[in-house]
Amino acid sequence: MLGLLALAFIVWKLSDVFLLAFGAVLVAVILRAFADLIAARTPIPRRWSLAAAGLIILLGVAAAAVLFGAQIRAQLAGVSEQLPTALNSLTQKLGLGDITSRLPEALAGTGVSFMGRIAGIGVTILNGFADLLLVVIAGVFIAADPKVYREGLIKLFPQSQHERVRDSLDASGEALKLWLAAQLVAMTVVAVLAGLGTWLLGLPSPFALGLLAGLLDFVPFIGPILGALPAVLIASSVDGATMLWTVVLFAVIQQIEGNVVFPLVGKRMVSLPPALALFAILATGVLFGPLGMVLGFPLAVVVFVLVKKLYVRETLGEDTPVPGEKDTPGVTSV
Repeated sequence: MLGLLALAFIVWKLSDVFLLAFGAVLVAVILRAFADLIAARTPIPRRWSLAAAGLIILLGVAAAAVLFGAQIRAQLAGVSEQLPTALNSLTQKLGLGDITSRLPEALAGTGVSFMGRIAGIGVTILNGFADLLLVVIAGVFIAADPKVYREGLIKLFPQSQHERVRDSLDASGEALKLWLAAQLVAMTVVAVLAGLGTWLLGLPSPFALGLLAGLLDFVPFIGPILGALPAVLIASSVDGATMLWTVVLFAVIQQIEGNVVFPLVGKRMVSLPPALALFAILATGVLFGPLGMVLGFPLAVVVFVLVKKLYVRETLGEDTPVPGEKDTPGVTSV
């Protein structure tokens, strides 16, 4: 009993490390899927396909930075400058006064200096970039030779369970690949539609607003709301009609994503029940903080696959489709 408690304590203390490792697995899944596509559709040998995939991604990012980097940086800076003004405009309309001018005083009342809080935010951002760099580097290592890591994990289980664990890992990896592919397409569509929509509405920095909406769309349920918030706040500083049309715009974008994009690109993706996905995100957020909320949905995908395969099918003997299995036809759902 004492050993189990000690193990639980160690796992709890290392939870951030495990989450970062899972993030590295997601990066490896993306790279490996792209590399396999290159190997299947081009004359490039499989052993060079990962290097080709990484080179193509780097060239694409570099090209985007050269073509649009200065404009996006300027627009992101513009959004950061306009948000406090827009927030003040909205709070004044609601009768709450100038909230940003009272923020340093409010923080001082809690015993925390304003500059100290800003410094803390800066440290958090730097730590986030460091974690991201670590995840990317580790993901490249895993993608370079995934069999080594998979077989190493399998050897931690009794030999009689090796085939069972191997099949479960394969199904989980395939389910993650399907979900990530559909999610990346959906994020791109949201970014394009949000950028075009805010540009048509005459909002400043439409590229930056579209980029924020697309990136935050990675987090289901909460991400779309956070992605729409900067545009709505900036629109509120223009006039009420523009704010209303901005809300309508993002509501329509989410309807297009849910009812058009995902049915088209996610015909074989994992379809989690919405309530289950929501509670999974909330649970991982409470347990592990912001990083848990970001990775909550893909974690739920893996758990969903393992529960259906190892418990519902193989333990209870129920006939149920398992997400990620190659012989599962159609939409994979409950």
